[in-house]
Amino acid sequence: MPTDTPWHALDAADAAGRLGSPDEGLSGTEAAARLERFGPNRLTPPKRRPAWMRFLAQFHNLLIYVLLASGAVALLMRHWTDAGVIFGVVLVNALIGYIQEGKAEQALEAIRNMLSPQAVAMRDGHAVTLAAEELVPGDRVFLASGDRVPADLRLERTKGLLVQEAALTGESVPAAKASLPVAADAALGDRLGMAYAGTMVVQGQGTGIVVATGDGTEIGRIGHLLASVASVETPLLLQMARFGRWLTGGILVLAAFTFAFGRLVHGEPWQDMVLAAVGLAVAAIPEGLPAVMTITLAVGVTRMAKRNAIIRHLPAVETLGSVGTICTDKTGTLTRNELLVQWVVTADGTYRVGGSGYAPEGEFSRDGRLSDPAREPVLLDLARAALLCNDADLHRGSGGEWLLAGDPTDGALLALAMKTGLEPGDELGRCPRRDAIPFESERQFMATLHHDHSGHGILVVKGAPERVLALCEREKRAGGSVPLDRERWSAMTADLAGQGQRVLALAMRRTSIDLSELIVDDLGDGGLELLGLCGLIDPPREEALSAVAACRQAGITVKMITGDHAATAAAIGRTFGLPDGVTSGPELDRMDEAGFAAAARANSVFARTTPEHKLRLIAALQADGGTIAMTGDGVNDAPALKRADVGVAMGRNGTEAAKEAAAMVLADDNFASIVHAVEEGRTVYDNLRKTILFMLPTNGAQAVVILAAVLSGTILPITPVQILWVNMVTAVTLGLALAFEAPEPGVMARPPRPRDEPILSGLLIRRMLVALVLLVAASFGFFYFQRMQGGGIEVARTMAVNALVVGEIFFLLNARGLHSHAGLLAGIAGSRPVWLSIALMTVLQLAFTYAPPLQSLFGTAPIGAIAWAAMIAAGALLFLLVELEKRLSKG
Repeated sequence: MPTDTPWHALDAADAAGRLGSPDEGLSGTEAAARLERFGPNRLTPPKRRPAWMRFLAQFHNLLIYVLLASGAVALLMRHWTDAGVIFGVVLVNALIGYIQEGKAEQALEAIRNMLSPQAVAMRDGHAVTLAAEELVPGDRVFLASGDRVPADLRLERTKGLLVQEAALTGESVPAAKASLPVAADAALGDRLGMAYAGTMVVQGQGTGIVVATGDGTEIGRIGHLLASVASVETPLLLQMARFGRWLTGGILVLAAFTFAFGRLVHGEPWQDMVLAAVGLAVAAIPEGLPAVMTITLAVGVTRMAKRNAIIRHLPAVETLGSVGTICTDKTGTLTRNELLVQWVVTADGTYRVGGSGYAPEGEFSRDGRLSDPAREPVLLDLARAALLCNDADLHRGSGGEWLLAGDPTDGALLALAMKTGLEPGDELGRCPRRDAIPFESERQFMATLHHDHSGHGILVVKGAPERVLALCEREKRAGGSVPLDRERWSAMTADLAGQGQRVLALAMRRTSIDLSELIVDDLGDGGLELLGLCGLIDPPREEALSAVAACRQAGITVKMITGDHAATAAAIGRTFGLPDGVTSGPELDRMDEAGFAAAARANSVFARTTPEHKLRLIAALQADGGTIAMTGDGVNDAPALKRADVGVAMGRNGTEAAKEAAAMVLADDNFASIVHAVEEGRTVYDNLRKTILFMLPTNGAQAVVILAAVLSGTILPITPVQILWVNMVTAVTLGLALAFEAPEPGVMARPPRPRDEPILSGLLIRRMLVALVLLVAASFGFFYFQRMQGGGIEVARTMAVNALVVGEIFFLLNARGLHSHAGLLAGIAGSRPVWLSIALMTVLQLAFTYAPPLQSLFGTAPIGAIAWAAMIAAGALLFLLVELEKRLSKG
């Protein structure tokens, strides 16, 4: 299939000749031969891994290996329940990953479903309806309002044809189509003579010649691009892999040392040393950590959902916290995706128009002072013209909001007229429409003819300023009509366009009541009177302005990547405080790899970009070691959304393909929600670090207790079954409370963390060592104190375990302050989950100590109130010493 041919640069007749497309359409025989040659007009599904292979791949992770090893250890020790819990956690994690990977592949299915099921084509001289799959290159296809374009078409004839191409280009305004050729290097959004598969016809009619089908279409190319993009592993998974390798190596070395020392130094039986080494491994492995991590991420998901950020892939919760660059679309994300007339220029002055959206509410100001439209006759005439030469309708929805039916440009002009106090029903009643010339790209204007009830005709024109000015001889002023000052109006047009405004001119002329039909020649005598200019813009979201400012404060770079025009992108970029300068897609195409990478780093606004540009920009930024978030709503955004560390799709106006490729979906299509999600992501990461900071000293203390016992050649202060109690019940119960911690002060004032930053800094490792030493001292101390007093081994071990647990409870209060110096009162004034977990743990430890069934299972014995008081005092001392370490280290 000749997919590399620049069909948009060829004349329609030339394209028909090259494709062998006769006026009467292809014959059935020729169509069948081409179908055999080119294949059906559908997207080929990508090759997928078998389900069993995708499932097994979920276990390929060192942390999972550690868990499997700990489960095997529990089996060797015949602790069936503990082994079942560990293997259950592994299985649940694998199932979650398997399901999420399957959902990601649904993005391709969403793209395939965008192709039209049917089409109307010319075959053997007759218009026939056939399945879109049967279309072949050279077919002549008819388009009408409401149709989904079934294949890539080189348009041959158009009449008022408007096509919504936002899914491919990112432009919110439907593209006006014509049969004219354009430059070969024109951006996709500038190819007037093309209609692409999957886009929607919103107005008018047209005919086109099929130039590409199936995988050869623009949407097919994007689908292939999406299938070839590999998802990037999240920073958390990379960090946990490194952490798992470090932890596994340390445990194996320590267990081997324990076995060797007991055998070679003390001559202990090898069976006892194997059990001691196994017990040390069970003590050191944090079996409950994956479960607590998963719950911590799930808590973050719930919090984000309340702030309109729906997480689809669980690790993305934490990844958001490390985002250093957000590449955002413009339309609907930074802006409202609603056109608004912001400026009106007449010969009498320039007016700023207030309001938002399509609501007909807003004030007019001139030279900084409020202006009454009723006292501005030319402004009122312009507003009346905007209302008459208009095909849109504005009405209130069930919730009281103003809804638009029709073209966004017409909607903005109608809202402008209603803001001046004009009522559409009244004006159209006084001046009913008799005829109209619809907007077409070749003409660049729309005209309507009206008759009033006084025997007059009124001709109204709106369109591109250069085209309307060419039809005008005079301009309207409050005192009457004067000759047109073309240079002045051209300068004002350029000024508005330079601000990113879409500029329309409006003109009118009184005519005879005898004129009842309108043709283009009626406008060609240049006798129109210019009323003025309207500057329209998709206004920025107020909340997005503050959100971008918050990003800068948090050290996050914002880059805007859009398919829109450079002038519009530059104007919005300035509004948001992004550095000046715009790099266009064609400019990126002319750069080598080094220049492209430099442009990706240096520039903040990219316009007229293609899916390949977006994908390459994301990859270039990631190559610098950054963690990148990408927002988008169209099919053209899907490859970049998948490639980004965090892909963010729009929930309201986004395509299904974008949503399925993304890790997060915004329920309100609002950039501010991304910033809220980043804050939650940083909080989740902090809470994960707090959990690890809390759990590792506990496991380490148990391992050191066993190691110390082996080194000294004495009996174990804590048995393996008691170790499992502490690991699987105590640590999880207390550690889980940290998942609910609120953000620490200044969480958004910190710069993004480097992608390769270890999950535990040297400062935190030192704090863990301090806590570990204190926990070991408390457990050993109470064990030997009880033995020296002549107490039984069960009582001594019970005190050793409880001293460890009481120390954990106090260390939990320390762990709440990761980046702040949480003093005694701040630590004690913990959150509700902290105190609930402490209360639950107290009940469990009392049952562990005093309940006969648990005494029999764990080998415990009752202890007195004085012992409890001493252990609580030791825990309080641990809390104070760790807080002292915080202050000395300024951590």
